[in-house]
Amino acid sequence: MSLGPAANALRAERIKFTTLPSQWAAPLTALALTVGITVAVNIAYGTKDHTPGEDPAGGIYYGLLFGHVAVACTGILLIGQEFNTRMINTSLTAVPRRGRSYGAKLLLGAGLGLLLGLLSTAGSFLAVATTVGLDTSTPGLGRSFLAGVLYHPLMVLICLGLTAMLGNFSAALGLLTPMVFLGTTWLAVIPGVRKVGQFLPDRAGLYATRTQAEPGIHYGHWTGLLIMALWTAAAMYGGWRAMQRYQASGA
Repeated sequence: MSLGPAANALRAERIKFTTLPSQWAAPLTALALTVGITVAVNIAYGTKDHTPGEDPAGGIYYGLLFGHVAVACTGILLIGQEFNTRMINTSLTAVPRRGRSYGAKLLLGAGLGLLLGLLSTAGSFLAVATTVGLDTSTPGLGRSFLAGVLYHPLMVLICLGLTAMLGNFSAALGLLTPMVFLGTTWLAVIPGVRKVGQFLPDRAGLYATRTQAEPGIHYGHWTGLLIMALWTAAAMYGGWRAMQRYQASGA
């Protein structure tokens, strides 16, 4: 039984992902960093300096502050390596419909990010529960878990879309990874700039994982997830437009 064109395009993307070690190494690194650092931090400091009312999400998602850089790299690599090696021309020749080729990458990225989010978030919750204990009746904890899961595919898709817009692997890697790791964190602590920085995608998405309100944040937790989703939609659209232009000038 033959597959349809869209299914064939998705299958081709899946094969490329599974056969290139650099592709699947990034999500594995993200999982190891997120859960591993969470375990280490909670074992070392989880029972110390704990104050009543402290947001438990801080300990749960501590590893994500490091692991989300590898999550970003996952999105970059899904399309960036093809720009780097010029294999993008071969891919677009095999799948002439640019929207179909790009859509297959987005579907793969979304599925991969969702799986990574489930494993990383569940692993982080389990790490806290088995090291210092976790009160599952904490208000907002269920929403925090859902936000943690969805943060991963949203981050993957943002970086995939922005890499398509840049059309350059090195530029995407050099710009997006330090921005995710350091840039928006610095913006968030600069007086005056924080009011703008809080609306950047990673800051809004991470705030959605919190269980308590944070002074100076001018929106709710669900709104934070919505803000990140809107950034994701804009990045995906920008990537689609860039692929259409690439069709005219580079294929």
